[in-house]
Amino acid sequence: MPSDVLKSSQFIEQESHYGAHNYHPLDVVCTKGEGVYLTDVEGKRYMDFLAAYSAVNQGHNHPRIGQAMIDQVQKLALTSRAFRNDQFPPLLEKLCKLTGFEKALLMNSGAEAVETAIKGIRKWAYDVKGVAYPKAEIIVAEGNFHGRTTTLVGFSTDPDSQSRFGPFTPGFNIVPYGDLQAVAAAITPNTAAIFMEPIQGEAGVVIPPHGFLKGLRALADKHKCLLVLDEIQSGLGRTGKLFAFEHEGIRPDGITIGKALSGGFYPVSAFLASDAIMNVFTPGIHGSTYGGNPMACAVASAALDVLMEEKLIERAAELGNHLQSRLETLKTTKVAAVRCRGLWAGIDLKPEAGPARPYCYALKERGMLCKDTHVQTIRLAPPLVITREQLDWAVDQLEAVLA
Repeated sequence: MPSDVLKSSQFIEQESHYGAHNYHPLDVVCTKGEGVYLTDVEGKRYMDFLAAYSAVNQGHNHPRIGQAMIDQVQKLALTSRAFRNDQFPPLLEKLCKLTGFEKALLMNSGAEAVETAIKGIRKWAYDVKGVAYPKAEIIVAEGNFHGRTTTLVGFSTDPDSQSRFGPFTPGFNIVPYGDLQAVAAAITPNTAAIFMEPIQGEAGVVIPPHGFLKGLRALADKHKCLLVLDEIQSGLGRTGKLFAFEHEGIRPDGITIGKALSGGFYPVSAFLASDAIMNVFTPGIHGSTYGGNPMACAVASAALDVLMEEKLIERAAELGNHLQSRLETLKTTKVAAVRCRGLWAGIDLKPEAGPARPYCYALKERGMLCKDTHVQTIRLAPPLVITREQLDWAVDQLEAVLA
């Protein structure tokens, strides 16, 4: 049966029958996206307040990014890194000049960028710091989410993420997020790096105490280890700055980015760092067939141009203040806490309000899509192209279902 005559229930049944049940999505089957809106196969339109976990900061199906992809795919899609291509070097320069880091290493998924960072951190520890091989340690935070590979879930504290996938990679010390004293106590002569999210997205948009990132920078400097931050969800405008670390005026030694780096059109990620870290990579020790491919580079270049030229970062800052004000004055008794930074918010519900998922379904019925996390939290993360009027409409829907 042609897909254009299938109903949502038929697609859901088809997916359930033939697909692994590794996700529990809301039962909406999307077929079209434009700006802040998604349309399902029955033709109902929804305002998207998840933005593919910040991958579509530039809005769904941005025409400029889409055209860049079409133009490039008609010329050259893939060479592998065995040969050079004319899209890769200009993107490297654009990334480094925009972010202030000296070198970039391109991969595909966010998890690959994090794995790349871990390799770079460990090799720097042995080659530069002089840690005895293979004793390098990396300090990470409770509640983290860095991806789904076996190494990354091995230092997760989420039981579902670890679900009988062991044995796990050693070398990670887990400390409470936001606790500088715990970080300081975990540092040893073998510590290679502190690696954390500047804001924990999957945990429910958890913002650390003010001064935490500055404290991490000071500890890293004092103990001659690296500070590397995962900006895959928090970066590229989401918080009202290019990167979330800018809110505390620090510079990490390296960052991982992805998601909005392609505007949602194609998997593109990167590890950005100083020469001191990147120079540990030599030919043959790390790579990716698709990493840095011409189509990915053309898409990422256009996505960055849209982000900057359409002033989406400034929009996130301005509308983020409005969003925070609206959320903090919601007419409801069901909210326990609100956390907001730019156009990114976590709303914790009181236990007596029940779990968050039914409220997400109630919002879906009213034409707004968002996602629950950790049972009691509703996450909000609209595309950065949203208008003030659209934002107000969405908060009105939220207030209605929480009344």
